[in-house]
Formats: sequence, C-alpha cells, structure tokens
Amino acid sequence: MREDFLHYIWQHQYFDKVDLRTAAGEEIQVLRPGYRNADAGPDFLNARLRVGEVEWNGAVEIHLRASDWARHNHQTDPKYDQVILHVVGSHDADVARTNGSIIPTLALQPRLLPELLGRYQALVETPGPATLPCAPLLHLIPEITKTMMTERALLERVERKADAVMALHQHLGQDWEATAYHALMAAFGFQKNSEPLARLAKAVPLAVLRRHRHDQRQVEALLFGQAGFLTDNEETSGDEYIQDLKREHAFLSHKYQLQPTALQVHEWNYLRLRPANFPPVRLGQLAGLLHARPSLFEALLTAGSVRALSEFFQAPVPAYWRTHYRPGRPGKVPALGKSSTDLLTANVVVPLRVAYARHVGQAALVETIVALLSELPAEHNQFTDMYESLGFTHRTAADSQGLLALHKNYCGPRRCLQCAIGSRLVQQPRVA
Repeated sequence: MREDFLHYIWQHQYFDKVDLRTAAGEEIQVLRPGYRNADAGPDFLNARLRVGEVEWNGAVEIHLRASDWARHNHQTDPKYDQVILHVVGSHDADVARTNGSIIPTLALQPRLLPELLGRYQALVETPGPATLPCAPLLHLIPEITKTMMTERALLERVERKADAVMALHQHLGQDWEATAYHALMAAFGFQKNSEPLARLAKAVPLAVLRRHRHDQRQVEALLFGQAGFLTDNEETSGDEYIQDLKREHAFLSHKYQLQPTALQVHEWNYLRLRPANFPPVRLGQLAGLLHARPSLFEALLTAGSVRALSEFFQAPVPAYWRTHYRPGRPGKVPALGKSSTDLLTANVVVPLRVAYARHVGQAALVETIVALLSELPAEHNQFTDMYESLGFTHRTAADSQGLLALHKNYCGPRRCLQCAIGSRLVQQPRVA
C-alpha cells in the first residue's frame, strides 16, 4: 500500500466510521475532511473535526506509519503545529508538535474496506510498463469517462508547457519576441537535439541576430559557427561554402565576443536519426526561417489557421542545405515535412498562445487555442497506438497529446487514484 491510497481514502472518507476513535480512545467525528494541499506543509488543510467534546479546525497529516512523522522531521517544523489529526495506516508511535503537545492519531488499516484495497492493489501492482494497469477492466468504463480524462490530461499538458513558456518569458526580461525565438529553437531539436538547440539560442543572442537578419549568409555563419559545425576536416577542407562561413563567423564572433558560448560538434546527437533529421539539416531550415520571418512572435500569435502556420514554418532553406545533410557531405535533403510543422504547431504555437492569453488576462481564449490541436492529424507512436488498441479515441493531435499526457502523468507512474478511470474502478467493481 502506498501513501497516496490513504490520501484517497481520507479525501473521500472510504473507510469504516463505526465507533471511530483515536489511538488513545477518544471519539472522532469528521465534520469536514479538508482540502488537498499542493504546497509545502500538511496534506489536508481547513479540516473540521470533533475529538472527544472539543471541536477543532486545522490540518490533517497522513503517513503510512505514525513513526514517519519523526522520520520527516515534522516535530521540528512549525508548519505542522496546525495539525489536529494524524491519519496513518498503522500506529507505531505517538507524535507531537514543536511545543511537545501530543497530536491525536487515527489508524485506518483496520478500517479499510477489503474489496476497496483489493481493487486498488490490482491496479497499482500490475507488473511491467508495457500495458495499462486497468486494461482488463476498461470495458467497464463508460466512454464519456475515458474521453473526459483524456481531455483533462491534455489541458494539464498544455498548461504545463505554457508554464514553461511563462518562466522563459520572465527569464528573458518579459520579451515576447525573445521568448518565441528560444521556444522555437528548442522545438526544432525534435527531442533528440532540443537541449543543444536551446543552448544555441543562448549562444546566438537575439539582439545579435536581429542586427544581421537581413543577410542570410551572416545568419548562417552565426548559427553554424556557434553550433560548432564550421570545423576543418577531410570533408570540409575543400568546401568553399563552409570556409566562407567560417571566415564570416570568425569576424562576427570576435565582434560580439561569442566564442566562449559556442558549442562543440560532439554535443549534437545523430544516433538513430534519419539524415533528414540531422542537426545541420534542422539548423539550415532554422537559418532560412529566421532570415525570412523577421517577426516570429507576431506571426506565431496571429496566424489564423493550421495551413498558415505550416506555410510560415516552411520558409525557403539556403541552397547548400537542400543538397547537404552534413557540412561537406552532399546528399538530397527533403524539405521540412508537414508532420514536423504539425509538431511545431503543437509544441510551440499552442503553449506560446496559451501563455500570452494568460499574460494579458484572456484565459477564456485557452479552449479556442487548444482547439488548434483538433485540426492536426493524430501522432502515432508505441504509446498512442497502445491506447488506441484499448479503445481510446485517437483521431487528432488533441487526442494524441492527451493520451501521451495520460501515460506520462498517470498510467506510467501508477497514479491510478488521481485518474478518473482508476478512481472509478477502485470505488466500485461494476460500473457499466
């Protein structure tokens, strides 16, 4: 049994309340269990209880064992002085506040409903990550419950991404153009190279890039030079294009003192990537985009359709990077595909617009912004395909994003009790 099960039991009061008493024998009446605390401090706040003849208002703390109180050093933390009841699985120690006063303890283990505990354990103790803990029981769940949970997971995912955009916005001095630039650079890494591209955005400051956006050659020199791709080797020594960019980068790097922030070529990832996804190819596409689209934020904010966004991302690529997938190594390179522009819309445009809507006090627009995802085709990978095979709706990118969030934040870590599907299955064995 995990502590989150006791949280769930207390929150919903799913335990035997007949002759409810503390470990010391005092009668307990739960008038209000309190509400979950998402911040530091006790687990439930604003609880209302009657213990013996006294009515209390305060907090409730929950542990598997009463002795966990001391293990977590709550006896020295004033935040826990407001605790009026210590709810535990088993009572193996008395606990006290910082002033030494004993806190009443309620042991729930003897009061748990065996069938409830059994259904919970059947969910969270299912071995292996390959399938869902609830897979054998999904036929018992109404379609509306699955749909609502997927939509909830989607909104949580979008909000978390918007939170990251807002944090970036704060870090960049509340400059929305810089925020769009950094977010776009990281997203062009498509997971495998997101981290080095995020660092490249710092290595090529937007203030410097703005001064040279009109000159595509200088934009390429800044990006490829700071990325560490303009090095001499057998393939590049006779390549005049690379040598020309190298000379231009040397001049710009000295002018703006950029060399200390430059990346090294070994910091980029090529493992299990198709040539069309190689970092220099993506960087060439970015160079074309940054040269041709001088106002990133305004364009990403105002584009009226998925088609307009796709056209925005598919800016003309420099000629060299249409015929080379590594410096000095020729090969026919396809243009940025629609699946890539769809991912950029989902991972950059939607979070950026949600963050901006919140920033200007137009949170009501969030649902409309998220609806953009319903205009994009569904993504397919091992996780979305698994959910689809189990009967979850999977028609658009909104479904895909929701299913991915469901897996990452609920099914994978076995947070079944926080999921509407798992909670429903634990509460009752027959729901349909």
